[in-house]
Amino acid sequence: MIRFVAGLALAVSLLAAASVPAPASAQDARQDEPGQFDFYVLSLSWSPSFCAAAHDSGRSGGAQCGARPYSFVVHGLWPQYEKGFPEFCMQPSPRLYHGIMESMLDLMPAPRLIYNEWDKHGTCSGLSARAYFETIRKARAAVKIPPDYVDLKDPLSVAPDAVRDAFVKANSGLAPGSIAVDCDNRRLTDIRICLAKDLQFRDCPEVVKRACRRDQIVMPPVRGG
Repeated sequence: MIRFVAGLALAVSLLAAASVPAPASAQDARQDEPGQFDFYVLSLSWSPSFCAAAHDSGRSGGAQCGARPYSFVVHGLWPQYEKGFPEFCMQPSPRLYHGIMESMLDLMPAPRLIYNEWDKHGTCSGLSARAYFETIRKARAAVKIPPDYVDLKDPLSVAPDAVRDAFVKANSGLAPGSIAVDCDNRRLTDIRICLAKDLQFRDCPEVVKRACRRDQIVMPPVRGG
């Protein structure tokens, strides 16, 4: 009887241990070490969808949803591992000076977003704040927006694969395995493009497999369109 009870206790303890989530270090041996990552994801947010979602929930959306029309804006440049990603690599994070934040408002029209991107993702790049945001600017300049999406005048219902293919056509060297179209339950939200550390396009199967799986999604028009 004692052996049975002891055996049962051991089994319960092993089951409990198995149910505990794996530590972050199981994701990647370099987890959250600044500068130690494999590639970047450049996330470009379709601003009209952000503003439509904000309106649906009763929020203003801030300056991004004001009178100035925005199409694709930079959501972030995110260091990635082949599987998984680092985040908040320096706590507390080095101070982001106001002037650097202001210099990015043409690409990222939300101060809170810029500060958050530095704290969560920029600190994992291994770069200074100035160099990180300069890299964001270079990454954005490396991507051409398909002409049909620059000044969209009317709501567009489109297949995610068609959006992907339009970006592939507009950007020499960009392959379907390097880009993912993201969506919510009905709208296009982001385009995610994978870039090597030298900002050349590169494949990223783990990112692509999480792409939007809907048959059709809506791109709301650019404000003022």
